[in-house]
Amino acid sequence: MTIAASTAKNAQLEAIDESGWGARFKFFQPHNPAFWVYVIGVGAGALGMIKYFGPALGGTYRLAVTSGIVFFGIYLIPWLIFLRRQNRYTAQPGKLLATGFVWGAVAATFWIALPANTALLEIWTKLLGPTGANTWAAGLSAPIDEEWSKGLGLILLIALAPRLVRSAYDGFIIGAFIGLGFQVSEDVLYAYNNATASFGVGQLESSLFILALRGFAGITSHALFSAIFCAGVMWILGRAPGERRIGRGIAACLAAMFLHFAWDDASGLFGWSNFLVLFAPYLILMPLAIATLLVVRRLASAKERAWMRELLAPEVETGVIDQPLLDAVSGLHKDRRHFRKLVHSRHRARHLIESAGDLAQEIAAAGGHETPRVAHARAEVLRLRGN
Repeated sequence: MTIAASTAKNAQLEAIDESGWGARFKFFQPHNPAFWVYVIGVGAGALGMIKYFGPALGGTYRLAVTSGIVFFGIYLIPWLIFLRRQNRYTAQPGKLLATGFVWGAVAATFWIALPANTALLEIWTKLLGPTGANTWAAGLSAPIDEEWSKGLGLILLIALAPRLVRSAYDGFIIGAFIGLGFQVSEDVLYAYNNATASFGVGQLESSLFILALRGFAGITSHALFSAIFCAGVMWILGRAPGERRIGRGIAACLAAMFLHFAWDDASGLFGWSNFLVLFAPYLILMPLAIATLLVVRRLASAKERAWMRELLAPEVETGVIDQPLLDAVSGLHKDRRHFRKLVHSRHRARHLIESAGDLAQEIAAAGGHETPRVAHARAEVLRLRGN
């Protein structure tokens, strides 16, 4: 083995160790206090959910609740497909992401946020009066208790899977799944509350209206807020070597909370213009939120992209993967776009990138050792490359 190859192999092993990629996630950990906090939180949230929706399911508003669950369950599918595509580089296991989703949908919503919002709204009503509370209370409450209730889910997952949750990008992806769970539960709540406001008239139409309204607004809702917020938490904690950025982390957390505040209190912020009250959330806040998300995603993925390059470096040394393919699988959207132009086929480029990612996954799962699965993944890359 040459010195260069030996150096690349050492860097590969170091990247596997630092990232924790390939480690298994075990949910049942009775010796771990975080496990019991999670179980208690989800259990209490489930009881709160039953208490909130139970009377409706057996009474007048059954159609509103069931149609809301069905509609937003369908709405969830494209979100999961989209987020799965974002779960690249040192990808998180599905079981861990599902654990985060359940926390957001059940514990963060019904155990923490709903009771906390109710209490805070009462406080703001006393401090600001009914008119002031109606204008500002939502934005002064939700960004605090809702973002931290979702952030608590990330902290628990760090305690449950310390080997797996290491980088800011891990926080970004896990936060998006926690936020998505929160978002879907909140949307079903909105469908139910909208039906009660009309005393049960036109419940199916009411749920469809909420689906259309919240579905579009959901582009810049809890999944986005939590992805930014949880990336910030990971920067503050600095769990990956060289990634601790306290100032950047605080800025990301505050940015998520500000975007949440501005969205909830748009009527107060833009109350001097009827036009802006109606359209500023979509013309100003939505582009601002998406731009913030893209900046945070790019910054958060830097460490993961470096790990991916180090993990696949020995495969470049042996000629299994060439430099353009390495740049595509470890790079940004512009790198993948450039690779598609090089191979003159979107379909072939996608399969090559996926096969290189699969090879990286198998190498990480094997701890950098040679296994039949690694050999098979390597052979698939060579086959697709025509070697």
